[in-house]
Amino acid sequence: MGTGADRPREQEATPASQRIGAILWPSFFVAGVVATVLFAVVDPEQLRDITFPSLQLGRKLGYTLGFFLIWLATFSSSLFTWILLQPSRRVRSGSRSGNVP
Repeated sequence: MGTGADRPREQEATPASQRIGAILWPSFFVAGVVATVLFAVVDPEQLRDITFPSLQLGRKLGYTLGFFLIWLATFSSSLFTWILLQPSRRVRSGSRSGNVP
């Protein structure tokens, strides 16, 4: 008990590209949905006038920046969830103290 053989095989066999895709794809999808809903209600040029009126940003650049900022936020959320779901070092190494059940 407590050896690496106790870990599920799916966790060991998952390639890095699949793990990265599991973070990037859902965040991309959600960013697309949120950006669509946001920009159906808010015009990027009006948002620019409210926030940074001195910048000369066009509508297309506003859509692009908005999408990538939303994607960054949803990517961060997905990445943080993935980090929290990782087993602790103690579990990975298979060592346990006598006090921990």
